[in-house]
Order: sequence, then structure tokens, then C-alpha cells
Amino acid sequence: MFIIQQPENFSFHGTITYHVAVFNGFSGNSSLPLIIWCTTVGDAYGGDMGGRALQESDDYSWNVKVTFWKSISSDTAFSCTMKWDQKRKKFEAFRVHRDRSRCGVLRKCLWLVKEDGFYFSNDEHNWVKEFSWT
Repeated sequence: MFIIQQPENFSFHGTITYHVAVFNGFSGNSSLPLIIWCTTVGDAYGGDMGGRALQESDDYSWNVKVTFWKSISSDTAFSCTMKWDQKRKKFEAFRVHRDRSRCGVLRKCLWLVKEDGFYFSNDEHNWVKEFSWT
């Protein structure tokens, strides 16, 4: 079961907070972790966010505060490289202009990484396959 803290949605200062999470959705692969390493592009988030080895059902998550009064915020992106066994895939876990609508009213941008690919959800229940490992 995945539990995520509900993020604050909007402040009166024009700031919206998004919750981004990447889950290890593999089953029966507990001896082989899913490696994740994320970095930021644009804005002032600091570049390298570091990485983790995710065991089954583990997640790597963070909050993104976007101030829409600053035009630079619309270019903010979080890119993650995933590695599992011999497979490697780099993808954008969050990009402001792409995700500000699709992350829903709760501002959840969720990824479930499985053996056959990467799935997106904004409610933890309805997962849509976005792309494969290859």
C-alpha cells in the first residue's frame, strides 16, 4: 500500500505545491533494487537531488513549489534516471508546463515503475502506462 502526505495546494502568494513521487512497483524482485537518481533543470532548485536504491514498494518523493509570478518557474523540470538490472531509462518526472494540469486538483504527480514500463497517476488509483523501458 502506498501512502502519500497530501500536499498543500495553493498559497495566497501565487505559489502552488506539487507532490512528485516515483514508486518501485516491481513484484517478486526484492533482491534487485530499482536505482533512481534525480536532477533539476531550470529555476533555483539546486541541480543534483541525489539518488536511492528502492526496494519493492519503496518510493522517492519530493515537493515542488512553483511561483507563477516568476516566468522562470514554467521551465522547471525534474529529470530522473532509473536503472534496473541491465535496463536504464531517463525521464522527466515533473515539468511545470506539462504537469500543472495533469497532476489534478490534489497536485499529485505519481509514477509507478514496473517491469514493463512507467505508469502515471494523479490519484494513486488510476495508472496509465506512459512509456516502456526501451
